[in-house]
Amino acid sequence: MRAAVLHAPGDVRYEQQDDPEIIQPTDAIIRISATSVCGSDLWDYRGINPATRPGPIGHEYCGIVEAIGADVTTIKPGQFVIGSFFASDGTCPHCQAGFHTSCQHRELIRGAQAEALRVPLADGTLVATPEAPDANLLPSMLTASDVLGTGWFAAVSANIQPGMTAVVVGDGAVGLLGVWSARRLGAERIIVMSRQESRQTLAREFGATDVVAERGKEGVAHVHDLTNGIGADAVLECVGTDESMNQAMRSTRPGGFVGVVGLPHGVEIRGDRLFYSHVALRGGPAPVRRFLPHLIDLILGGDTTPGRVFDQILPLGQIADGYRAMDERRAIKTLLMP
Repeated sequence: MRAAVLHAPGDVRYEQQDDPEIIQPTDAIIRISATSVCGSDLWDYRGINPATRPGPIGHEYCGIVEAIGADVTTIKPGQFVIGSFFASDGTCPHCQAGFHTSCQHRELIRGAQAEALRVPLADGTLVATPEAPDANLLPSMLTASDVLGTGWFAAVSANIQPGMTAVVVGDGAVGLLGVWSARRLGAERIIVMSRQESRQTLAREFGATDVVAERGKEGVAHVHDLTNGIGADAVLECVGTDESMNQAMRSTRPGGFVGVVGLPHGVEIRGDRLFYSHVALRGGPAPVRRFLPHLIDLILGGDTTPGRVFDQILPLGQIADGYRAMDERRAIKTLLMP
């Protein structure tokens, strides 16, 4: 098969690789129908997460099951499936509590930007749809593998209840789908922090009522102006920098919640500031598997809105172009078709 390989910062190549094989009896092999570049892939692409040697990349995927191990019982060849970016067994205490990305036997999925993929712990990781989706549903189905599930988890972690005011920090795919999720969980007012007009427009179409373009102290001040000096009931932190975290915490009213899903880099939280703020922080790597059945039902019910975060569609062979476009913020999110 052919697959994307990250050789060095800024150097992604589409190369011939060995076909995946069943290694453990709990494995499945899927033929990729669609994959994509994730914002978190850019940490590797930019060299912020150092790569010591060439390696496969990508963790968002959906496709058709080609083969299963002897112990796999819940899926079968020919089914269309979607899976999380962490493989999980679905049976350990953490999975049973709904935190599949903390599974006692979890495995990080890598190498999904390829023609085929081995998925460990298939029974606990993959969810099959009743039938293969129509082409118009495929982009939205793919979002459920990560960015939609992550945006939903941000909203759930921020404890959004009907009638609340929410702030979304970040206008990437996760932030935009955090807006979508906050609206569906009942937030009445949704303030998105965004500087780019095309992303602001999409955020409004997803349910945002207000846009704040400022960052740092100015951004926090604008949020407080919009909320009569109170702050937001719920804030979704969807970036992962020290600035975005501080902006999120300072935008939250006492007693409010911050849902943290941005992969942290250089984030420092002062204990005394957290203590006196009366702000609760919850989040982490999104347990996408918990939400997959519900999100799939929403999409099969006709809501194809999540797929609109893909504003660039390329053949998988042009993956280097997709990375460049996202790195330069010329694209919100790139969908790749093998």
